[in-house]
Amino acid sequence: MTKLLLACALFTVLVTPARAANPAEKSVLAAMDVWKQAVIKKDKAAFEKVLHPDLVYGHSDGHVEDKATAIDKIVNGPAVWEAIDFADTKVRVRGDTAFVSGKADYRERENGKVTVVHLAVLSVWVKGPAGWQMIARQSTRPTPPTPAK
Repeated sequence: MTKLLLACALFTVLVTPARAANPAEKSVLAAMDVWKQAVIKKDKAAFEKVLHPDLVYGHSDGHVEDKATAIDKIVNGPAVWEAIDFADTKVRVRGDTAFVSGKADYRERENGKVTVVHLAVLSVWVKGPAGWQMIARQSTRPTPPTPAK
C-alpha cells in the first residue's frame, strides 16, 4: 500500500505543470470570467463592478469606447454573444497591475446570423478597493495564414 501511495505521489509531481497560476493570476482570471459572463448575459451591474471608471476599450476595427459607451453597446445592442472561448491566455501580474494576452473566439448572433469572430486581445487590469477591474483592452483580428502553394 505504501508503494502505491508513493507511486501516486510521484506521478502527481511529474505530471503537474512546473508553474501553476499563482493566487494573483487566479484572481485576474476570475475577474475575466466575471467580464465574460457579463458579456454573455448582458449584465449591466456586473459590468459596473468589473470595469474601471477610466476604461479605454479598443475594438478590432479601431474605434475606442469609454466605460459607459462600452456597457451601453453590449447591453442594449442587437448582438448576442452565445460563447467566448479563450486560448493561449497569459497573465502577467506586476503589483496592482495585470496584463492579460491571448486569443479569443466570440460566437455572436446578430439579426439571426451566427458568426465566430477570432481575435487577439490584450487587456490591462488594476487592483483596487473593488478588486480587479479592466482598465484597458485592445483587440485585433489576426491575419489568416497564407494558403500553401
